[in-house]
Amino acid sequence: MKIVFYTQRVEVIESYGERRDCADQNIPRFIEACGYLPVPVPNNWEISKQMLQQLQPSGIMFTGGNSLVKYGGNAPERDRMEQNMLDFALHHDIPVYGFCRGMQVIADYFGCELKEVQGHVAVQHKVTGKLGTVSVNSYHNQACLLVQPPLEALAKSEDGIIEALCYPQKSVLGTMWHPERENPFKNQDIQMVKNIFERVAG
Repeated sequence: MKIVFYTQRVEVIESYGERRDCADQNIPRFIEACGYLPVPVPNNWEISKQMLQQLQPSGIMFTGGNSLVKYGGNAPERDRMEQNMLDFALHHDIPVYGFCRGMQVIADYFGCELKEVQGHVAVQHKVTGKLGTVSVNSYHNQACLLVQPPLEALAKSEDGIIEALCYPQKSVLGTMWHPERENPFKNQDIQMVKNIFERVAG
């Protein structure tokens, strides 16, 4: 079974003086449903880089949670790790899928600004574009209103928020919806992830 790495959020537990890496248990369940062996990576670039070099994953999934520090977040170690991991993936043609914060990491890497938005938390809404018209969940307060090359917008909500994007020349895809929060998982999300992880970068 091919390996897919997934990133983790940082939880700050002040009473214990700990900064914990953690992830929803549905994330590895979703990756397994897509046909891959899920492997979590720590928010430590030096360790994660060694894992990339030795385990050679078939894909990387950037997950949700934690705003980027420049937009009010409190996990600089995660920002650094994911930015470096995305850079490594692009230079080594490792497919990347990011959801929610994960898409924001991709957008930020390519210089796309995030804005505060309203009405996108704990709702279902329709998005339209090259992915067709689909109903998706939404759990975000920040989003892209405009992307610039080499990124391309794939889907927008009715109020003009970009809900999916890609890097057409590479196997890089981002969505603002959480596929792991669907019960049961949606076949369209599973196929979408399989398509990006199995695609050969052009």
